[in-house]
Order: sequence, then structure tokens, then C-alpha cells
Amino acid sequence: MSPPTRRRRAPKDELVPLPDALEEIGISRATWYRWRDRGYAPEARRTPSGRICVRRSVLDAFKEELEAA
Repeated sequence: MSPPTRRRRAPKDELVPLPDALEEIGISRATWYRWRDRGYAPEARRTPSGRICVRRSVLDAFKEELEAA
């Protein structure tokens, strides 16, 4: 009998804190809030600890969209 195999989970999508995301995009916090109000900024969420974070996959897709424009 072979030993039981463990299922591997897909890696969880990393949460990037807003200051780090803004640095990657190259914009200020004020610009991010302006873009968010206009519906242009990447989707962000607040963690239970109160930090605003962006999922890595969302941030990467947003950066690709900026480069294409």
C-alpha cells in the first residue's frame, strides 16, 4: 500500500500593503484616492487589522493595463 498523499493548496494570493502598491505603481496616495473615486484604481480591501491592501494578482493586472495604455 502506498502512503497517503497530501493535497497541495494553490498558493494564496499575497496581500500588498497600500504604501508598497503605490510605490510599485509610482503614484501618490492622493492620486490613488482620486483614481479610486473615479473607479480607475485597483480594488483594495481593508484587513481586520485596519490596513488597506491590494491583492498581488489585481495589482499585477493593473500595472499591465497601465503599461498597455
